[in-house]
Amino acid sequence: MTKLSQLVANGGLLLAGLGGVAADPYTPKHEAGRCAIRGHCGSKSLFGSQLPCVDNGPAEEPDEKLREQLVDLCGPKWSAGPVCCLAEQVDSLKKSLSTANQLIASCPACKDNFYNMFCSFTCSPDQSLFINVTKTMEKNGKTLVTELDQLISSEYGTGFYESCKEVKFGPTNSRAMDLIGGGAKNYSQMLAYLGKERFGGSPFQINFPTEYKEPGMGPRPATPKKCNDEDPNFRCACIDCPEVCPKLPDVEEAGSCHVGKLPCLSFASIFTYSILVLTAIGAVVGHVAWIRHARRRSERLRLLADTMPSDDEDEGDLTQNPAMFDRPQKTYIVNTWCDAAFSRLGHVAARFPAITILSSILVVICLSLGGFTFDIEKDPARLWVSPTSAAAQEKAFFDSNFGPFYRAEKIFLVNDTNPSGPGPVLSRDTLVWWMGVEKSVRELHGRKFGSTLHDLCLKPTGSACVVQTVSAYFMDDPDNVDDYWKDTLRDCARSPVECRPEYGQPLEPNMILSGYSKTGDPADAVAMTVTWVLNNYPEGSPELDRAKDWEEVMKNRILALQDEAKDRGLRLSFSTEISLEQELNKSTNTDAKIIVISYIVMFLYASIALGSTTLSLRDLLRNPAISLVQSKFTLGVVGIVIVLMSITSSIGLFSWFGLKATLIIVDVIPFIVLAVGVDNIFLIVHEFERVNISHPDEVVEVRISKALGRMGPSILFSAITETISFALGAFVGMPAVRNFAIYAAGAVFINAILQVTMFISVLTLNQIRVEDSRADCFPCVQVKSARIHLNNGNGNGARYYEAPEESMLQAFIRKTYAPRLLGKKTKATIIMIFLGVFSAGVALMPAVELGLDQRVAIPDDSYLIPYFNDLYDYFDAGPPVYFVTKEFNATQRKHQEEVCARWNTCLQMSLTNILEQERKREEISYIASPTASWIDDFFQWLNPANEQCCAVGRKPCLAGRWNGTLAGMPEGEEFAGYLDKFLHAPTNDRCALGGQASYGSAVVVDLERNTVPASHFRTAHSPLRSQDDFIKAYASARRIANEISANTGLEVFPYSLFYVFFDQYATIVSLTATLLGSAVGIIFVVSSVLLGSFLTAAVVSLTVVMVIVDIIGAMAVMGVSLNAVSLVNLIICVGIAVEFCAHIARAFMFPSRTFMERAKSRFRGRDARAWTALANVGGSVFSGITVTKILGVTVLAFTRSKIFEIYYFRVWLALVVFAASHALVFLPVALSLFGGEGYVDPESDGGLEDDLTNRRYRALVDDESDSDDGL
Repeated sequence: MTKLSQLVANGGLLLAGLGGVAADPYTPKHEAGRCAIRGHCGSKSLFGSQLPCVDNGPAEEPDEKLREQLVDLCGPKWSAGPVCCLAEQVDSLKKSLSTANQLIASCPACKDNFYNMFCSFTCSPDQSLFINVTKTMEKNGKTLVTELDQLISSEYGTGFYESCKEVKFGPTNSRAMDLIGGGAKNYSQMLAYLGKERFGGSPFQINFPTEYKEPGMGPRPATPKKCNDEDPNFRCACIDCPEVCPKLPDVEEAGSCHVGKLPCLSFASIFTYSILVLTAIGAVVGHVAWIRHARRRSERLRLLADTMPSDDEDEGDLTQNPAMFDRPQKTYIVNTWCDAAFSRLGHVAARFPAITILSSILVVICLSLGGFTFDIEKDPARLWVSPTSAAAQEKAFFDSNFGPFYRAEKIFLVNDTNPSGPGPVLSRDTLVWWMGVEKSVRELHGRKFGSTLHDLCLKPTGSACVVQTVSAYFMDDPDNVDDYWKDTLRDCARSPVECRPEYGQPLEPNMILSGYSKTGDPADAVAMTVTWVLNNYPEGSPELDRAKDWEEVMKNRILALQDEAKDRGLRLSFSTEISLEQELNKSTNTDAKIIVISYIVMFLYASIALGSTTLSLRDLLRNPAISLVQSKFTLGVVGIVIVLMSITSSIGLFSWFGLKATLIIVDVIPFIVLAVGVDNIFLIVHEFERVNISHPDEVVEVRISKALGRMGPSILFSAITETISFALGAFVGMPAVRNFAIYAAGAVFINAILQVTMFISVLTLNQIRVEDSRADCFPCVQVKSARIHLNNGNGNGARYYEAPEESMLQAFIRKTYAPRLLGKKTKATIIMIFLGVFSAGVALMPAVELGLDQRVAIPDDSYLIPYFNDLYDYFDAGPPVYFVTKEFNATQRKHQEEVCARWNTCLQMSLTNILEQERKREEISYIASPTASWIDDFFQWLNPANEQCCAVGRKPCLAGRWNGTLAGMPEGEEFAGYLDKFLHAPTNDRCALGGQASYGSAVVVDLERNTVPASHFRTAHSPLRSQDDFIKAYASARRIANEISANTGLEVFPYSLFYVFFDQYATIVSLTATLLGSAVGIIFVVSSVLLGSFLTAAVVSLTVVMVIVDIIGAMAVMGVSLNAVSLVNLIICVGIAVEFCAHIARAFMFPSRTFMERAKSRFRGRDARAWTALANVGGSVFSGITVTKILGVTVLAFTRSKIFEIYYFRVWLALVVFAASHALVFLPVALSLFGGEGYVDPESDGGLEDDLTNRRYRALVDDESDSDDGL
């Protein structure tokens, strides 16, 4: 990078060339035609700049050569009249202005004002009227000017500053004012910067007083040019002058539709529900009024009619429950087929248990062998970005053409540990200590390759590494940190160009200091940041291995450094390029203990709960030995083993196909399969115990066959919907989601197969063991004391209690819960409550945020968490962003005009102009920095006036054809040749526009085809402090790139390092809606086929939709954002919500005659079937599905992993609450109101079962009142 501050030094020399005259006696006469300074008289030191001589003599006519030089440099207005300068001064002026010209020549108004001021200062014949020499020194018999006063009118000063303040210097992505004016905020600061005597600046002090008492003196009359001047020859381009820019169209932000403060969707939901409530209230009031009217009318009619009931009215009431008059009469062929198929399957598995078990184990082993090829994908970019997505392809294009983005190693040093509050982080001692730290970092060697920072760092201008640090303000030298270090710091922060680091680019204070906005004093900064920038290389390259090797050593060094900082009362946080991937993939993140605990808890519950199906407390007290036989410990173990077998089989199966796993798979699938698997085991065992009661004399194989025949279709229903729901995720491009979906779908499907085969065989063996009075877990031991002989048996066999006591849960559901739930008033209340919750869920959907905070994804004890906190709190610079062109034929004038900005024929809506205008509305565009436009700087580099930049031989490039417009610029082969030369031209003191440092890797030139296959235009985002900021910045960059393409026809895309991780959020809302909508659509189709009713399928689908909407609303309340992880969870929620509903829906469509006969006499039709469904499977849904999931979710509450706690515990807790309440409360009510016509259940139809049912009915059921009181 060139030493741009040389401009300031030249500017000082320039002013020195102007000369100066002091107050009397140095400048005794102040009149027109009289000078104040003239010629060079020497310098203060051997290497100092020349100082002007005191000369109050009259102006003189120049010779012809000097006149020609003056006109050529300062313009035609100097073609006549006397001057106060000599040839040596004009030569010095030309050299000085050549540096300034490289910075400001793009804006004719700024250049004219700049040149006009310095030419007048140097050569004006009326110098004595606005220059007064105040101090001098004698040397070699000559009087040298050391200080003078310069009078500039506020009008000219303001106009001069205004014309230059927005001029950009592309190579540094900064304003030219930062370089020529020290970052001045007004004209006074600009002039003060130019006139301050300092090393590298003005060689003598120049003051610019606003008021002056010296008689005969006043500001030089002059009118400054404006950047939007009426004269088109001085008008600047849009990029340098906001006043000439066309207005960009307004941007309508997503989600900007509001009614008051409410989003439109929220307002619509609340409004619609309010209308429904008011309508319902009106209907209730009207109905009550009508009932009262009808009652009064009937009382009047009763006086005229005989109201005594007929003796025959109640005849036959006791012969059959009225509900049975409406029981289904038709059969459903699909259900019959499923029933028969599962009956045969159950019979085979029960008939040949050993073969079935061994075959299952063998198949599982074969599938699991694929686990030897099991591999986990750890690269975050490959996890969350589809290789076919635009972001991934654009990253590949960028890396292949410009090289991978730099590697950054960043630290924050913060003083916020004091009880009294944050304080200044910098002190003299801290600065000296930190310089020692940086020295130790420079001396680090990689353990494996021995590389050092100097071997790996980015060196844009030669041999100096890019290290952004406050130490650079002190030249990285502890000796420069003296007692006045605060003044040095303030001066450098005020004018970074004066304190440039070794690599040359000015270092803005917001890049290295933060937390001093209240006082504005950088010495009060609470935090400082240091960044080491390393070159990056392609994955797998030896250079990359060397960089990672050194970063590992640096990481360990900084970890040790944290203790040193703590001893000083400071806090240090940091990140290296390898840190994030390492922390994301830490083994502690999987929280394996939680998984193990959840399996143990589920196993204990399964063993106890399954045993309770045949073992009551009364039985245990009467004969304790029976517990040894009736225990289901073995079944619980087998159930858990089957879950593990399905997981290993799925992992092995897809590992055979080379499908990489993710940590989501390792963490989540065990929970999913465990929850689903244990649920089905409960349902199968519960149904089998019912069959044992209704068909006690059948052989075990037949009873197993009947149980699986009845529950098999329900398991099929839930397994199909769950498998398909999970499998839908395979259509997502993100590998993390896609691979999870495939693994989960496979595990759930294999688990269902093992449950209806292997588990059935184990259940058969367990029942044989029970009936032979053998102990659980020790089948060789027979417990004779547990056997009893039935009084009415044949006396030859031993049988257990034929009529076990009905559980409290079953009795509660049958006698109390179901009857009260299905009362008319209760149903109306429930519908309104659940619709209210649904409306609230819809209203809250716009409040769900997008994003996945890195602090959640990494372990709680990671050293990166404080770093990310500091990054959001203290870093005041945004990430760079590149707008990349593809196959841009810049050799043609038409395409040059589509991207340039500084020439009169450039398109108003060219690439660079659009970016500049977007920068001016930073709050919308998130673009904060000027654009580095290589084509504009390339054309400026060709300017013959910058003869130190481009020359062919000794002749400046384009000499004789340069006219300040694109008409004189090269095209075709000439353009490509010059461009290649520009990209290799060094950026140094002689030519600040040289393209090597700024654009050497920004443009790809194809000299064979004379085109530019790839190039980028660099700018930067504003500081991004939240996930929402990152998402909006990415969306804005996409919008801008599309806008550029639409206006220019060029293929343009934006690129920044974080884009690949946030690409998912561009489509995640629509993707979520598509996946969930597709899942619900599939549920409707499968439900319609397996249940035989479109109405019931619609009710089930609607219930699932309500559950998912409620969960999404809960996500907004619980602070769970939408991202790939929560999308996976929502897909899981769809599948599990169906499982909650499937068994009740099927029990409603195929009601058990055994239970339906026990319905209260007031229930008829759909009400009777809804009661039957609850009485039949309600207990199993609660104890086998709801409770198992509550246990699993409760265990997750104790996880140490933040991502588990937020994205799994919270979401799954909402799932259990909403799915259970909808399945056990809303669904029966909705089915009783809108459910389809039922069918005969093949497993409960037949004369023998009728007899058994009647017998069991009398044995099991207490006398129940049919009273409707209160219902």
